[in-house]
Amino acid sequence: MRMSQLFLRTLRDDPADAEVPSHKLLVRAGYVRRVAPGIYSWLPLGLKVLAKVEEIVREEMEAIGSQEVRFPALLPREPYEATNRWTEYGPNLFRLHDRRGNDMLLGPTHEEMFALLVKDLYGSYKDLPLSLYQIQTKYRDEARPRAGILRGREFVMKDSYSFDVTDEGLERSYQAHREAYVRIFDRLGLDYVVVQADSGAMGGSASEEFLAVAEIGEDTFVRSPGGYAANVEAVVTVAPDPQPYDGLPAAHAEQTPDTPTIDTLVAHLNERFPREDRPWTGADTLKNVLVVLRHPDGSREALAIGVPGDREVDTKRLETQVAPADVEPFTEEDFAAHPALKKGYIGPGVLGEESETGIRYLVDPRVVDGTRWVTGANVAGSHVIDLVAGRDFTADGTIEAAEVRAGDPAPDGSGPLELARGIEMGHIFQLGRKYAEALDLKVLDENGKLVTVTMGSYGVGISRAVAAVVESSHDELGIVWPRELAPFDVHVVVAGKQPELFEAADRLVAELEAAGLDVLYDDRPKVSPGVKFKDAELLGMPTTVVVGKGLADGLLEVKDRASGTRRDVALADVITEVRGVCR
Repeated sequence: MRMSQLFLRTLRDDPADAEVPSHKLLVRAGYVRRVAPGIYSWLPLGLKVLAKVEEIVREEMEAIGSQEVRFPALLPREPYEATNRWTEYGPNLFRLHDRRGNDMLLGPTHEEMFALLVKDLYGSYKDLPLSLYQIQTKYRDEARPRAGILRGREFVMKDSYSFDVTDEGLERSYQAHREAYVRIFDRLGLDYVVVQADSGAMGGSASEEFLAVAEIGEDTFVRSPGGYAANVEAVVTVAPDPQPYDGLPAAHAEQTPDTPTIDTLVAHLNERFPREDRPWTGADTLKNVLVVLRHPDGSREALAIGVPGDREVDTKRLETQVAPADVEPFTEEDFAAHPALKKGYIGPGVLGEESETGIRYLVDPRVVDGTRWVTGANVAGSHVIDLVAGRDFTADGTIEAAEVRAGDPAPDGSGPLELARGIEMGHIFQLGRKYAEALDLKVLDENGKLVTVTMGSYGVGISRAVAAVVESSHDELGIVWPRELAPFDVHVVVAGKQPELFEAADRLVAELEAAGLDVLYDDRPKVSPGVKFKDAELLGMPTTVVVGKGLADGLLEVKDRASGTRRDVALADVITEVRGVCR
């Protein structure tokens, strides 16, 4: 491929809307081009990388016996209504009508379609186990598309599904996919971790995520010295044991004027009501946070969440717990509708489904019977001290919504947690029978009895992988492609305008291609060597061969993009040298 003919325009400046390195570099280097927020065109170089990611995924899926199919992206409403996801997906679903007024959607994921296909064609336990996959464009109307192709509204994904008769069969299928994913992400060259995940609205008994470690990642995960790893949404709080409360002092309300925040309250407590054993801290207080849940059917529900005052409510953890509902702020209008709530001084006394407000009240797992708290007295300027859980108030349940902190104990006792960030690259679920039951997917077992099939669901972000690799493999000059993903094996650059340089480069390119290598040839006659070198660094091919002034001495320069090392190689040895490093 000659640069003079390649459909490419590199940019010197970062796109105005780009925030992360992969977004900046993929646009500047001419791999993708923005069409609209969260929607990108793939240009020739980008499409070559995307195809290489797809090929790696295909090879590993077929190695475990999975067979490729492809469904349409335009789908009818009925299957998604049967599983209630027509409603549960809410505004994230692209909905449209055909000319006859029928409801249609653009597929965000295809569990329903795979289940119906198997139901249509298979009916016996002898047909199972079965694994099918597709590589397909998906559509989700993201509220905040960002980071280029990392979080888009249109994206390419591999989704596969396993079908088994027994739970033991599902476990085997799940493990086969898990091992295939390890091989996929190893081949992509990503620094990744496998973490426990919350199944969320997908349901199922087990779920794990494959996260590419990256500071710009939207997912926070934790790990411990003993090997525990989990997405922060899946972390289970280590709760204290319930404590006896016989003999504890009675709860008493005290005037605490001008203390609407935890910091002001703690300062006031230490000044006016000092403890004998130690100073008061935010962890001694119970903060009650109000939100509104907007359910997929449009109904609104007020929810109160009690957490220790030294912790904030983690929005992502909360959203996972209440999915498919969306979380909205509790507004001034909502306070007006509940006059018993005193903003800044809300306590358990007016919360709970049996209270005068009727607001459901869920607390952090640390709020166990016998624990003592300082919390709002439901009177402006007043708090209750020594309010004991189980004796003075009872919540409607618990919820994992408080932030997880570095140093918190791992749920399995393997040590203190550390926090890091990552990009979700793959997610595997043991779905069980949720979708099969909704769609009546059954087969005859060996006794001639109809049994419901159990399913697994396994996704890989194909287009996202391109960006994730760039995030982990770039420098200040541009992209540094790993060899297995690079659009070309070798980038040949002519550094000069003399005809003999181009003639030598033409012969070199022909010989490299004859040796089985893909070559990008910068043959542009009127472009300076400096610009060509900058483009080569930006585009990121793993090996560059420079045909320049050294040719007079029978030498060419071979440069390794990853290490930056350069060496002069005799013209007669270049093919052997380059083929060696490329293979």
